[in-house]
Amino acid sequence: MTQCIKNFPAKHCTGAANELRRAAWRTSAPGQVEFVALGNFLVESRSASAKSDILSGITVALALVPEAVAFAFVAGVSPIVGLYGAFIMGLVTALFGGRPGMISGATGAMAVVMVSLVAKGNELGGSGAGVQYLFATLLLVGGVQIAAGALRLGKFVRMIPAPVMMGFVNGLAIVIFLSQMHMFQIEGEWIGGSALWIMLGLTALTMAILAILPMFTKQVPAALTGIVVVSLIVVLGGVNTPTVSSFIASHGGDGIAAGLPSFSVPMISLSWSTLEFVLPYALILASIGLIESLMTLNLVDELTETRGDANRECVAQGVGNITCGFFGGMGGCAMIGQSIINIKSGGRGRLSGVVASLALLAFILFGSTYIEMIPIAALVGVMFMVVIGTFAWNTFRIMNKVPFADVCVMLLVTGLTVAFDLAIAVFAGVVVSALVFAWEKAANISAEVYFDAEGIKHYEFSGPLFFASTTAFLAEFDVAGDPDSVIIDFADSRITDQSAIEAINKLASRYEAAGKKVQLRHLSHDCTRLIQRAEKICAVDVIGDPDYYVSVDHYKRALGRALGEAGDTHDEVTMKEVARAGRALERSAGAHMAVVGR
Repeated sequence: MTQCIKNFPAKHCTGAANELRRAAWRTSAPGQVEFVALGNFLVESRSASAKSDILSGITVALALVPEAVAFAFVAGVSPIVGLYGAFIMGLVTALFGGRPGMISGATGAMAVVMVSLVAKGNELGGSGAGVQYLFATLLLVGGVQIAAGALRLGKFVRMIPAPVMMGFVNGLAIVIFLSQMHMFQIEGEWIGGSALWIMLGLTALTMAILAILPMFTKQVPAALTGIVVVSLIVVLGGVNTPTVSSFIASHGGDGIAAGLPSFSVPMISLSWSTLEFVLPYALILASIGLIESLMTLNLVDELTETRGDANRECVAQGVGNITCGFFGGMGGCAMIGQSIINIKSGGRGRLSGVVASLALLAFILFGSTYIEMIPIAALVGVMFMVVIGTFAWNTFRIMNKVPFADVCVMLLVTGLTVAFDLAIAVFAGVVVSALVFAWEKAANISAEVYFDAEGIKHYEFSGPLFFASTTAFLAEFDVAGDPDSVIIDFADSRITDQSAIEAINKLASRYEAAGKKVQLRHLSHDCTRLIQRAEKICAVDVIGDPDYYVSVDHYKRALGRALGEAGDTHDEVTMKEVARAGRALERSAGAHMAVVGR
């Protein structure tokens, strides 16, 4: 244990944590050593402090209660199932996740899929069977998410373009705002008269506290202060306004009091038909959970100017959902609203998520009476401030400064997030962005045509040759009018996929059918290997060929081969050129590895 603490990276510790870490080298008491290790683990960010994490964690826990209850009602399960899900997901991901400070719990994006699963499960197995099918599905969801992390698929979140990210946060801000509108309803009817004005006034007061208090002090979270102040006004002043208790009662619940979650295996029949029923839901829920979690991770990275571990977060989300399946939780994923509350309240380390989860459990076990007294208006005010902080207001400023296609992608993702869910929105945004990119790159291919002194026609291409540019590539040639010898020069071009290979083979077949000879020059070695008919149609100029290193793993091997060839020639000039190229190659590979390392 002592050695573990001694080797713990100091760069992840605050100044106080580093002092504790150094103290581990000077102590041999097991209790002291374990305390230091725990402190370094929970408060591992440079900007994190135990006080800020604890206070922000309590704030998040208060805001989690109505959210978890509301999403449980959406999914068609008991409020306790939603609260257990928020507790379990929050605790597991706080301890083992890849993004300290990010909060996970029951979410609306997954709840809207679960409602269909629970309803159909009740039809298959009778009343109460739906929630058991939900628990079984969560086991598969967790397995898929763990597999995604183990296969290191989390890195693909870096491929999400900026317009998709901006559309995502804007759409999510709108969704959060619209979800708060339900808080102004009682049993499906809108609040009116003086009750509405009282609730709006309390909401505005909460928002004012959140906006003004940080100007004077940041020692206590503004959100927690707003909730406490407004709650005291309502309780001590006897103000008649909706509370957490009335909100739960209006949806058919009877409070949040309960015991500890207990272990239980989902009670469903193990059969092929059951797997066919739950597997599609599991894949959808796993996809939604991973996308929302990784997008939230990116957003928290930007807010804190630090870097999270996407693959580790995938695994933690999977472990959390499997735990929910065995302990009666609703499951879930990262919550962007609660994460922003945590970050804005000063929470940076894992301790904030742990405190939020344990505080929520304490509310369930001991403090339900007091939590149910909190006015809904105070929580709505906090969420409205989250909406204001989440929405990318600079969207309106850059509308006329970015490409029109990017604006369309932003609007598309925002609309789909509001109309459907973020998984569909992000998938659609990435696909449309990829198609736009392909279309623009396809227009970049061009050819310079000339005849040399021997009458051979040269086609010198520039731009990438891939599936979207093959039509333009083939249109450049005049097989019938070309001379008997043709050279196609790829010094400034690149063969990238099977469509490009097929286009070259098709072109070669046309020239062969016309009895003419075609040569390909300045192909990279990897392109040459890709061409199926290389022996017949390729006359590769090895001296002038560029090397394209499609993987960092290959560059050292290629450099070694080049050095070996240069060594055989004993040519001082060649050796200098190879060394210069090697240094440039190392710099390029180092930059690439820095990006991949994320």
